[in-house]
Amino acid sequence: MKWEKLCELALELPDVTVDKFWGTAGFKVRGNGFARLKEDGASVMFGVADLDEKEMLLATQPDVYFTTPHYDGYPAVLARLAALRVRDARLRLERCWQAASALPAKPAKPAKKRRATR
Repeated sequence: MKWEKLCELALELPDVTVDKFWGTAGFKVRGNGFARLKEDGASVMFGVADLDEKEMLLATQPDVYFTTPHYDGYPAVLARLAALRVRDARLRLERCWQAASALPAKPAKPAKKRRATR
């Protein structure tokens, strides 16, 4: 799967925007991030419900899902975009979107002021 296809799938969900999320492109619902492209451009981070779900995905689909020490103890998995299939991507997106959409909306960040140049 390509990032562009994942964007298409994410934008099928209500109120989703593609925005910066921890420095890379990611998906937000009402300001709450729930998935993002990793810096390598080849993998994506999905939030998961809990560590049990994370362990299940890592154990049952290690060709698709993985983690790094940075995510130890955190309810998130990484997925190899090239190995991710539409059905799984849609399910991951729906589940993490659902959790993020239940959170209070985050206020929009104010626009940065630019200095006048001469």
